[in-house]
Amino acid sequence: MARHDDRNWPTWTKMIGLLCLVASILTEHEASGQRVKVEPEVSSYPGQTVNLRCAFTDATGVQLTMVTWIYEPKDGERMNIAVFHPNYDPNYPESPVKGRVSFAQNPPNLNSPSIQISDVRMTDEGRYVCEYATYPSGNEQGITQLVMLAKPQNSASTVTVVAGTKPVVVARCESADGRPPAKLTWMTTANGNSTLVEKPGADNTVTVSSEYRMIPTAADNGRDISCVVNHRTQVKPESFPMKLTVQYPPKVTIVGYDNNWYVGRTNAVLTCQATANPAPYSVIWKTMSGIAIPETVQIKNNELKVLKVDESVNTTFICEVMNRIGTTRDQVTAIVRGTRRPEKGPTTGTIIGAIIGVILLLAIVGTAIAMYRKHRANKLNGDGPPKYKPPPPKKKNNTANRPVHTNPAPVSDSTPLQSQNYSTQSPPEPVTDLDTYNDDEDAGAPEYGREHYYSAAPSGWDDPGNSEVPPPYMQTNPDRRDHNSGSNINHGDSFVSEAMFV
Repeated sequence: MARHDDRNWPTWTKMIGLLCLVASILTEHEASGQRVKVEPEVSSYPGQTVNLRCAFTDATGVQLTMVTWIYEPKDGERMNIAVFHPNYDPNYPESPVKGRVSFAQNPPNLNSPSIQISDVRMTDEGRYVCEYATYPSGNEQGITQLVMLAKPQNSASTVTVVAGTKPVVVARCESADGRPPAKLTWMTTANGNSTLVEKPGADNTVTVSSEYRMIPTAADNGRDISCVVNHRTQVKPESFPMKLTVQYPPKVTIVGYDNNWYVGRTNAVLTCQATANPAPYSVIWKTMSGIAIPETVQIKNNELKVLKVDESVNTTFICEVMNRIGTTRDQVTAIVRGTRRPEKGPTTGTIIGAIIGVILLLAIVGTAIAMYRKHRANKLNGDGPPKYKPPPPKKKNNTANRPVHTNPAPVSDSTPLQSQNYSTQSPPEPVTDLDTYNDDEDAGAPEYGREHYYSAAPSGWDDPGNSEVPPPYMQTNPDRRDHNSGSNINHGDSFVSEAMFV
């Protein structure tokens, strides 16, 4: 493997050396091309003096022999216009700029051989090359583009056309004698297209013209259209707003007939409405039958007024309008009725609408009143949740209904029946308040022993779970009340009765 790498090493060395050589050649060429310093572009107006600067920036290791300025017109052959050798005087060969071109310094400086051209013309536009003859690198050069500017004369106008079916020119725009050529654009809502033509003008200028073409219609008359000119000599684009001019014959419409001409009606009016370009110069009223206009009819310009309707106006009226483009007419047939037709004017519709509105308003008000009364009745009858907090329950004294125990001693089987005390009054059905009982007992009694103990059983007894029976209840204090007798739980008339042994 190592031997294989050793064999390939000279090949890589050759490739790297070749790349370095090419890079050095390109670098040297680029560096040498940049040593002649000029301005890429210079612009000027006719009649001015323009300076074309040139300098050799780094002459280290190079001997400058001679400098030559060369003119390359846009159309034509290149030519020498100025030559300078340090051992000789400057020379200006035959050229279009001879007599107007000279070196900027006198005597010229080989390191900075700039030139100037006075009274420049539009034909002086082109490329100007500053070329050095050096040793040992040879010739080196820099190129400057001279751009001649001429502010154009801009104009735009519309063309009066007649409505038709073929495309015609409706507007024109022109930018004359400008340099460089101007750019023309159209802005409009009209449906058409434009053409652009460039023509050479005087003194190497250019005239640019554009035409807008479309099929003109009556609807296009008065439509907006603008030509916008852009040129290098202008600070901002120049716009020419215009309106299209399309001529068309009259468009005629007769209005005013309501199909309700009855005998005896007065002041019935027909109006002949017409639009045209140019404006109409004649409006003529006549009848279809060709008979003369009745005496009860008055005509004033485009208005026909029937003073009193009768059978003589039961005819077809024609309005004929003329302008320079053509003649157009419209007609209406008047039918005279014996009686008046009922009219459904805006008053009838207004009354009907008002009646419907009143009915809807009354229905809404009635519904609101009914809902309010129902809500108030429910509120008075107690329906719904209470609006106040109820008072706490009061303790009731039910000692009158309790049985009186006269014999506190336990009762045995040997006791005579008559000595036993019974209550003859039937007490109300006892209702045990388990919640109250549990609240008092849960505090001290365990959960597992609750089923074995009485509520009044003294503490300290043995667990009855060992088959022991607790002793009978003995009341030692007649005034003592069961601790559950005063539970103030109001469940209607319910209460917890005292324990009673029989």
